[in-house]
Amino acid sequence: MSEQAQSSAGGRIELVDLARGIALLAMFVYHFAYDLSYFRLIRVDVVTDPAWRAFARLIAGSFLVIVGFSLVLATQKGFDRGNYLRRVALIACAAVLVTSATWFALPDVFIFFGILHHIALASVLALPFLFLPTVVIAITAVIVFALPFILGHNVFTQDWLSFLGFGPWPLTADFVPVFPWFGCVLAGMVLARTALPKAPGSFWANWRATSAPAKVIVLSGRNSLFVYLVHQPLFIGALFLFMQATGQVATQKLPDAEAAPFLTACERSCTGTGTPKEICERVCGCSMDGLKQANLWVKALADALSPAETEQARGIGQSCARQP
Repeated sequence: MSEQAQSSAGGRIELVDLARGIALLAMFVYHFAYDLSYFRLIRVDVVTDPAWRAFARLIAGSFLVIVGFSLVLATQKGFDRGNYLRRVALIACAAVLVTSATWFALPDVFIFFGILHHIALASVLALPFLFLPTVVIAITAVIVFALPFILGHNVFTQDWLSFLGFGPWPLTADFVPVFPWFGCVLAGMVLARTALPKAPGSFWANWRATSAPAKVIVLSGRNSLFVYLVHQPLFIGALFLFMQATGQVATQKLPDAEAAPFLTACERSCTGTGTPKEICERVCGCSMDGLKQANLWVKALADALSPAETEQARGIGQSCARQP
């Protein structure tokens, strides 16, 4: 998140910093909503809500495209190995810090391969592509995007290989696997290779922030790694102070918020087979209780069941259907 954005004239391309800053603002919105949802201060389950999930993926994709663009931008005048190694080491250390902090703060959903982990690894994986033709990068990007859809998500079921993106989705607060997300980094490199030759004298390369809001956004984009590391502790601290000041307590779960989407989908699927509605209501309610008793409820909501757990959940549903 801290790539140096240098223009061909030796100065920064502030529009890149602006884009990174806007992505940060979007991330603030998502993370604050996530925190409100995690502490059950709002009824929406941000993790499972389709609109919020799409928003999160858009943000992650934006960051990674900027990473690829900035990698090409920073090496226009040659590859500075010392600067490259320092940058990768800094991001890797920040990723370890995020894992350590979430291990203690959010042990059930700690981050083991989030956006920073991906950026650190992608910076290494992208290195040889800096010296390859643009068409090769573009073709590889298409392959990286397509592979998860071609191979599926049950190729590597071992937990330690989940970071590749070919296994069951793990239960974690932030997960950005290599496939297909590395494709965004490669796409950013293709965009840079296409746009930067046209940069000299162009408006976008010479744009400078003049208004106060734009300057703040550009400054945050220029220091995005620091901003990323401090924003969540600030959000969570503010929420704790708010809850203490108002006497609110973070509840375990709002039953309607968690159960309604599951029961609605379950009953719709059940009645679609011609089963009477009252039987479907009983079977779905029984299935929900069974998932909770088997400690599979949270994973089922997050669509993070392993193949074995999926079979267990299916057995619970079948058992409920057989009950009189």
